[in-house]
Amino acid sequence: MKKNIGSKLALYPMPITVVGAINGDKPTWTLVGHIGIIGHDRVMVSLAARHFINEKIKETKKLSINLVDERILPQADYVGSVSGGKMDKSDVFAYEVGDAGAPVITDAPLTLECSVLDVYETPNFESFICTIDNTYVAEEHLDANGKINYNTLKPVLFEFPTYQYLKTGEVLGKCLSFKRKGSEE
Repeated sequence: MKKNIGSKLALYPMPITVVGAINGDKPTWTLVGHIGIIGHDRVMVSLAARHFINEKIKETKKLSINLVDERILPQADYVGSVSGGKMDKSDVFAYEVGDAGAPVITDAPLTLECSVLDVYETPNFESFICTIDNTYVAEEHLDANGKINYNTLKPVLFEFPTYQYLKTGEVLGKCLSFKRKGSEE
């Protein structure tokens, strides 16, 4: 029998990301572990309300979601450990400004450039509801059909509450391929 351990946020591990926004004429970055898909055309970025980057996102209504792989994990971890209000983090990553105006990390294997549609507030958090304007993928992570190959991309996962980074694993099978014994479908 399962044990009830109370009201716990237990949907981990999740891909770790670096969110970027423009701060004046340069970028600012923060490490984010609370990213979600809320439909085929919307994503959500949930940030503690006290984060410096939140006001920059609200000013520009633009942000980037940069997937982290092992190559950029040290820099990603660093931008999550210092406040953009106290330290200029603009030079931590090489970047370019995407077609929609958000900063895109050059070495990130995948970046979503987004426009903010709404901000959903909960106690101590601001969740930015966004549309995806552009998706940038390093060519080595595209298959012959131009689709993203997550077997080569290998995003780093984040597990809370232990604050550990994990590697993605092996393929277990294709979705909807595990038929029940005796099933006629």
